[in-house]
Amino acid sequence: MAAPSYDYNSHHAARHPLSPVMAAPSLDYNSHDAVRHPYSTTKEPPGLDYNSLGNFGIIILVRVSPSLHTPMYFFLTHFAFTDICYSTVISPRMLADLLSEDKTISFTGCMMQFLTFAFFAISECHLLAMMAYDRHIAICHPLLYVTIISSRVCWQLVALSYLFAFLTAITYTWCTFGGSFRGPNSIDHFFCELFPVLKLVCSDTHSSEMVIFAFVTINAVGAIVVIFLSYMSIIHTVLRMCSAQSRARAFHTCASHLMAVSMYFGTGFFMYLQPPSSHRSLDKVASIFYAVLIPMLNPFIYSLRNREVKGSLVKCGRRIFSCWQHRSFLSSRTRTVHLK
Repeated sequence: MAAPSYDYNSHHAARHPLSPVMAAPSLDYNSHDAVRHPYSTTKEPPGLDYNSLGNFGIIILVRVSPSLHTPMYFFLTHFAFTDICYSTVISPRMLADLLSEDKTISFTGCMMQFLTFAFFAISECHLLAMMAYDRHIAICHPLLYVTIISSRVCWQLVALSYLFAFLTAITYTWCTFGGSFRGPNSIDHFFCELFPVLKLVCSDTHSSEMVIFAFVTINAVGAIVVIFLSYMSIIHTVLRMCSAQSRARAFHTCASHLMAVSMYFGTGFFMYLQPPSSHRSLDKVASIFYAVLIPMLNPFIYSLRNREVKGSLVKCGRRIFSCWQHRSFLSSRTRTVHLK
């Protein structure tokens, strides 16, 4: 499991044979070139394809179904978009490292990977809070829903989410990569993750770790407070409903979102809200979970447990089948005319 050594007088990392599992990429400090290893396109695991197809399917379905043109599904399309992006930032590079002996990444490439991943991960955190607030207004104030959650408000909330996520990601990146890198250059992880990169910094990282911890806490705790208060209000409103059917419909509407919140924040807390000294190899399993598996599972959670999505999916399927039948019928008639 040894990582390749790096000759600081050369611009090429040493190429020692590595195990294709749990291998650590080498960080090239001197070179700002692109990553120097071939990307394999023949052995991609099915999870990567399912992730992209499932999330793209959600986005396309919402776009083509007028019944889904609501604020809830507007936020869901952006949620699916961030899932695609932050998984794509990690998965192709990780697969290339598993299938290649040369696991070198340039310093600039490592920094950009970290920045992009942090940006989309933080955006998803804020989107989950917005979706909870949207459910709160829809269930607790249904008569004011259209007024409060207007199209303009939706775009403003999403724009603020992306802006704050970008500023936070810039801060994370500066705190992580702003130190001195002159010692070991082997990252003990599948990608340029926060704590494995901080371990390579030669200068004191205590202040950087405190700033990062503060921003992680602000983002996570802020989102959780919004989600918690929204669901407390929802529970209070639902319990006052007279109809058992209305209560069941309200809880069913929130079930998918609660599952997504549990998976996202559960893994996030395990990864980032623990002391750096307690990070173990189990973190790599957690990284696979939130970088690959969660984006792959989210489309199934929101489609299989949502009657509106399933209904729109069935309608689209019937529409496509009807178009295919109509084209087949016209094609057969054209062939018959030509034969006569």
